[in-house]
Amino acid sequence: MSERLSESPEKAGRGIGRYALAIVPLTVFLVIAGTAGKMLYDQDFNGKSTTEIPSALIGTKAPDLDLPVLEGAQVPALTSKVVAGKLTLVNVFASWCVPCRQEHPILKDLAKDPRLTVVAINYKDTSENALKFLGELGNPYSAIGVDPNGKAAIDWGVYGIPESYLVDADGTIVYKRVGPFDALSLEKGLYPAIEKALAKG
Repeated sequence: MSERLSESPEKAGRGIGRYALAIVPLTVFLVIAGTAGKMLYDQDFNGKSTTEIPSALIGTKAPDLDLPVLEGAQVPALTSKVVAGKLTLVNVFASWCVPCRQEHPILKDLAKDPRLTVVAINYKDTSENALKFLGELGNPYSAIGVDPNGKAAIDWGVYGIPESYLVDADGTIVYKRVGPFDALSLEKGLYPAIEKALAKG
């Protein structure tokens, strides 16, 4: 009788432990499901894109630019001097990047906007392939800098390409887009950021 009484709390403890172990995966699942649900809600009802990744650089001065010219592109090298005092969209692209090809017509339209200067960092590419890409699709960029080793991309905090940064006339990064632009990201992201930067003066 006394042995049974002494074993009872241990058995009870093991039973509680099993329940606790069963609750852990359920809790993890609920957290993941809740996060995914919030992202979908924001995307569908607030117009937020899941590809708009927050950047620690937003609100800070853009890294200095001093990149070599893309020989044969007929535009200057991308340097800080070229973009100084202008509202600038810095687009990171490569000829081997399929989504870069998809967004290229949008960049060509953006280049026609007199409020905006569109420039590029050509990322881990060959000059021959980059020139072929631009020759086939057109060149929306007023300046291009080559970044064959990805050093400039690291300075800019690039996650993956295509990637774009809106830099105001003071040289401050005010908006970042990871992935290709589409109608929704323009309407809900880039255009409001342009207007806000222009209103700031």
